[in-house]
Amino acid sequence: MTDYNIGAKIKKLRLAKKLTLQAVAKETGFSPALISQIENNNVSPPIATLSKIAKFFDVKVGMFFAEDEEECRFEVVRKGERKLIPRVISRSGTSQGYSYESLSFRKQNKKMEPFLLSVAEKAAEENTYSHDGEEFLFIMQGSAELLLDDERISLEEGDCVYFDSSLKHRLLSKDGSEVKVLAVVTR
Repeated sequence: MTDYNIGAKIKKLRLAKKLTLQAVAKETGFSPALISQIENNNVSPPIATLSKIAKFFDVKVGMFFAEDEEECRFEVVRKGERKLIPRVISRSGTSQGYSYESLSFRKQNKKMEPFLLSVAEKAAEENTYSHDGEEFLFIMQGSAELLLDDERISLEEGDCVYFDSSLKHRLLSKDGSEVKVLAVVTR
């Protein structure tokens, strides 16, 4: 997370609007403590949390992953250039059992955000998330279970799913072994 300095970008947006942590928390539905932890780069928020924060500040999620302000028309990200976003933490402060990498962080004003998700353990909690936009998930490795509203959908290697992100959702490892997923999210 510190590689992208997401927390500092959020704090800069908040201070530019002269808002308190409490005001941002009230409008986004997160606790002031969580907003503070994110701003101080103590925790990495799930993509859904970043999406809600981005919507509140009227910016694209991609701006949190941008390395510079210069716009480019195309982008190549080499395997060794990807930066892991570790320690994804839920609203309640518990580990979510997954990490992700942004597969596009230089190109700004994108209509979609591609990520490589790694679900590395069976989650203790099965809380779900929802946000604006749409998602596409392609299971590259392992067996997963997608909680989608009131359904539990089994997904195997090679399977994919496309859904409206406003549906409550959560991707889990089916048996506790690692699952690798190509995830594309729109705003």
